[in-house]
Amino acid sequence: MSSSTSSHTKHHKGIDPHWKGILECAAIEVFNMMAGLEITPFAEPPGTPAGEQTAIVGLAGALCGMITVRCSSAAATKVAANMLGGDAAGNPSMISDAMGEVCNMVAGNFKAKVSSLANDCMLSVPTVITGDNYAIQTVPPSDGFELALSLDGEPVWFTLITQS
Repeated sequence: MSSSTSSHTKHHKGIDPHWKGILECAAIEVFNMMAGLEITPFAEPPGTPAGEQTAIVGLAGALCGMITVRCSSAAATKVAANMLGGDAAGNPSMISDAMGEVCNMVAGNFKAKVSSLANDCMLSVPTVITGDNYAIQTVPPSDGFELALSLDGEPVWFTLITQS
């Protein structure tokens, strides 16, 4: 990277404390708009993130890292069926496509709500992991947060992980 290019690149040095609320708002809006589903905050967070469907969208530019959406297969099936119609419920490919699109829309909505990211942060193509026996490991230093929202009592986990 040339010095003139690097001098114009903005990098966040940490997570803004308001971003968790912004990500929550983005998630609620996307689930409502794209799938016609209401997700709400839990009174008490339900433990650690778990679920057999995880969608990941990478962030590059003013913010480097990733946003993930993780939930059970049953919750992912409900999202896909609401987005794509009843046929999606029995089609693993359509379920993965729906999860990837939801994650992409949540990431895009989040970055649009943060003025310093709107035009200076790019999103990757979504990646979807099926299964629950894995761990996401990032190169240090990294920072992040997670939040769980309820979809009919089932947790849907949203995570922001950033690289410094």
